[in-house]
Order: sequence, then structure tokens, then C-alpha cells
Amino acid sequence: MISFFSCKNETRELNILSKSVPKDIPIDFKQDLIPEDKLIHRGIFSPDLKEYYYTISDKDFENFDVYVIKSKGKNWSEPQKAFFNTEYDEHGMNFSPDGKTLYFSSTRPINVEGYLPTWHIWKSNRVDGKWNKPVLVDIPNLRDKLVSHPTITNSGTLYFHSSNLDYSEMDIYCSKLVKGKFQNAERIKFSPTLNVNICTPFVSPKEDYIVFASIGNQLELMISYSDGIGGWTNTKKLNSSINSKGQGNPYITADDKFLFFTTGDHGKKNWKVKWVNIEFEIRSN
Repeated sequence: MISFFSCKNETRELNILSKSVPKDIPIDFKQDLIPEDKLIHRGIFSPDLKEYYYTISDKDFENFDVYVIKSKGKNWSEPQKAFFNTEYDEHGMNFSPDGKTLYFSSTRPINVEGYLPTWHIWKSNRVDGKWNKPVLVDIPNLRDKLVSHPTITNSGTLYFHSSNLDYSEMDIYCSKLVKGKFQNAERIKFSPTLNVNICTPFVSPKEDYIVFASIGNQLELMISYSDGIGGWTNTKKLNSSINSKGQGNPYITADDKFLFFTTGDHGKKNWKVKWVNIEFEIRSN
């Protein structure tokens, strides 16, 4: 796994990623990826930093596609649709910590009794450098719910948000992997208790912190820390330089240094991806 800015790779990574690197004030990330009259949503890197996946939709939220750009020395490749993108909607992708599995949410048909037509979680494994055909991730007690934005940890625990099909009662859940099968999902418990809907979680591979969006008049990013016994404590909003104009879809690089997130005025639909150094926030538990 490559550190973002090891001395050996610093110049190469800086040339590839951005003309400047943020400190504690967020800056825009690769605005040239947003087509005219489209919205950008989640953006993530593969753990080796050689691929960047991101979601584009129309402004009516009716069509979602995932694109990828790949590192080519000092440049990025031209955007192309991701290997798992279909005529249906795809979104909310995340890699396993070792980069060998990609989880994502999709509306592709399942045609299995008990499943309702909405967002569900799928995954693909990379074997000998090639991605296998995606397969459904079955969460037994949520087959009739909307399930999206998966994030997987070192222990094999899967976190995601789930809601009714009309997006009401949205909350964050986790499902443990036991003998190759994901178990019934359990709702995450936060302290202090949250009295709002929450969504788009990102959990660190070690499960020591979780970043997610609360849903109010606008989205706001929050962080919570593991209490070591299955709960989450010291839950709080991230600082005001991050929470400025509707934030969601958080993703943090493998070295726990940089937060990427989507921000923008919901009414004007002028969304962009920003990034910021998040080390202080993570450590200020």
C-alpha cells in the first residue's frame, strides 16, 4: 500500500493528484471531471492510488454512472465508464483495504423473491488482475429496504446506510461476515444519541473512527470514535471549514491524512469534490 506522500513518491504523486495539496482548508479536486449539466458525487481511490472512481448523475438524480481515471506516470487517463457500470444505476463504491474487492450499490435487477427493486449492495473480486462479474451481497433482514454506500473493514464487517424505499428513516447499519456470509444488519449506536437521519458512511479499516453525513436543512459531515465494545462515542460535527455548504460522500485515504467529500448548494446543484487534511480531526478524540 502506497503512502500518499512518502519522500520517494512525493513529486510523482503531487504531479498526478493536484497542483497544490490542502492543509486544514478544503480545496477543489479535479473540477475538469464534471461534465456540463451533470453532478459529481462520491470519489474514491484504489488503495494503491493508481485509479480514481467517481459517480456522475444528471441534475434530476435519475441516471447514475461510475467513471474511472487511471494513473499514467505524470498524467491521468481519459475518463471511461467503470467495469461494473451498467444501463442501470451505480453509486457508493468502496474498496476493501487490500484492494482485491470493490463494493458498490446498484439498482440492477435481482429477480429473487423478497427483494424489492431499489438500491442494493454488490461486489466484485479482482483475480489475477481481472475483475470478476459482480455478485449480490445479501443482507438477510434488509432485502425489502434500500441499501447503499458500503464500506468494508479489516475484520470483514460491512457498514452502509439503509432506509425505506422513499428514503425515510435512513440510518447507518453494519453486518458481520461469518463463514463467508453477511449476517442480519444491526443499527449503529452513537453517543450522544443522534435525532436526525444519517447516511454515506466511511469507516476506517481498523474501525477506530467513522465519518458520515447528517441530513438536515443541508448535509453536514460528522465523526465518531469506537468505544472498543461495539459502540461509537464522542460523536461531533467536523469543523466549520469543512461544514460550509452541504457535505456528503466522505472518503479518507488509507494513511488517514486526507478527506475527500462532495459539497455544494443543493438548490443550485453546483456540486464539486473537495479535499482537506483531516489528521487533526481524527486525532482530536
